[in-house]
Amino acid sequence: MGRLDDKVAVITGASSGIGRATMELFGREGAKVVATARREDELREGLAAAGGDGIVVPADLEQPETAAKVVQTALEHYGRIDVLVCNAGVGWQYGLDNPGTMAGIHEASVENWRAIIGGVDLEGYFTMIHATLPHMIEAKRGAIVNVASMAGITGLYDAHAYTAAKGAIVNLSRSMAITYIKQGIRTNSVCPGFVNTPMIAPVVGAFDDEAVAATLAPIGRPADPREIAAPIAFLASDDASYINGTTLVIDGGCTARSFAG
Repeated sequence: MGRLDDKVAVITGASSGIGRATMELFGREGAKVVATARREDELREGLAAAGGDGIVVPADLEQPETAAKVVQTALEHYGRIDVLVCNAGVGWQYGLDNPGTMAGIHEASVENWRAIIGGVDLEGYFTMIHATLPHMIEAKRGAIVNVASMAGITGLYDAHAYTAAKGAIVNLSRSMAITYIKQGIRTNSVCPGFVNTPMIAPVVGAFDDEAVAATLAPIGRPADPREIAAPIAFLASDDASYINGTTLVIDGGCTARSFAG
């Protein structure tokens, strides 16, 4: 028996990093997974690794029609959606590829701001939730887990559009939690710290220096994506039936301290 037996779970950003680890864990825990991201080959590899029941929906959540397509495909195959994991997003690597998007607000252009806020990091969450909620409301049950970041509850010296998006996701999750629990839908968010994924590849190498690693995170290392997937699976499961509106910080102690040391 798996923790997520027979639950139909839509997972966005499932081709790599936290999303892929979540897809694989959900499959092993018995869920029927609907995995979506832009890279079809990686989606199929991850689904095969999970070894469970599932389908892939290659899609770009920056396109407004994508969310409806993903939800409709899930309904056509499985008839319902029990769990939605909103995980798709961008990070430091995106800032290198798109200069200005991870800058401070005085250096960023309006276009840089819109690329994050109006793109997959925030609007992509809105479109997926907006497309999924009516079906959960009709079923009078569901669990939504929104992946934010520790940068959603603390400040950064740059990446201001990113921190704004992640903070919005945290408070959106709280608002949804108190609104939709009346229809049996729980909403929670998780806030990872440094995770060893392609998204933070430009900075994760700093952990190779033991002294620097201690200043980045008290635990002295980045998380493995599987260490984020496990709490997501818990929040999505019936084991978390009384957990609603929580923000689970998974950062190795980063936000517990008053200063780096």
